Amino acid sequence: MDLSLVASNILNPPVLAFFMGMAAIFLKSDLEIPAPIPKLFSLYLLFAIGFKGGVELSKSGIDQQVALTILAAMLMSALVPVYTFFILRIKLDSYNAAAIAATYGSISAVTFITATSFLTGQGIDFDGYMVAALALMESPAIIVGLILVSVFAGEEEKRDIVWSEVLKEAFLNSSVFLLIGSLIMGILTGEHGWEVLSPFTQDLFYGVLTFFLLDMGLVAASRIQDLQDAGIFLIGFAIIIPIVNAAIGLVIAKLIGMPEGDSLLFAVLCASASYIAVPAAMRLTVPEANPSLYISTALAVTFPFNIIVGIPTYLYAINIFWR
Repeated sequence: MDLSLVASNILNPPVLAFFMGMAAIFLKSDLEIPAPIPKLFSLYLLFAIGFKGGVELSKSGIDQQVALTILAAMLMSALVPVYTFFILRIKLDSYNAAAIAATYGSISAVTFITATSFLTGQGIDFDGYMVAALALMESPAIIVGLILVSVFAGEEEKRDIVWSEVLKEAFLNSSVFLLIGSLIMGILTGEHGWEVLSPFTQDLFYGVLTFFLLDMGLVAASRIQDLQDAGIFLIGFAIIIPIVNAAIGLVIAKLIGMPEGDSLLFAVLCASASYIAVPAAMRLTVPEANPSLYISTALAVTFPFNIIVGIPTYLYAINIFWR
């Protein structure tokens, strides 16, 4: 593997900020970021990436490539929970297996945003419609996860699932709603809207991303102790499954003719795991599942793995097979 790709990714201010946050926890610093600020930054990043995607989509329009990419993204989001569920059932009960499977079928918007930053640093173009794929990959995973619970939970433990609440959480949770809303706003306003909001959505973007990843480093490091509950099986799962999902994503990307930048983003979407939207939905609808399992594996293992090692590794694979 080309180690220069790993080095260029690590020597990126947002990623270095993530390391600084982790170091603060390990060295027992009193560094902390007040709770409302990371939430505000998260909303900002979702809005900025969604709006930019909408502007780009207004330029390119929706063609066969866009439709195939979005369809493939939703298909992966629905299929990943199914096959990972049966792997997880080797060691876990149906509730925990379904919650973790749904987590890995969904996506991490911050991992996606970090990948766009990496591509920009490498001078590789990517299309705005990938944001539409991002927005549409959370809901199918939540729904499939709950179907798995309904089908495979023990008969004596089965209970009615309030599907109206499930669908509301799947399609109207804050991250999905803000992404789709800002995407539509970008489509409607186009280049004029981009010029008006550019100081907000472009000039501030990497500074906010850097500060947000500092907070993510703090949170990820604090979750490491929860991995004792997860055990070696889940830690291995949290590293191997993203690689497998990324490989499947790259095969799909090659088959439908995605360019290099879009292929990396698609692989990252397939390889990432949700630590915000899906955990919130699982806590609401599957209280029998242990949150320390599905949050710690996604946030303390898969998220750092992807932003440090995964992103440059997936690009290296693209450089080999696309050229």
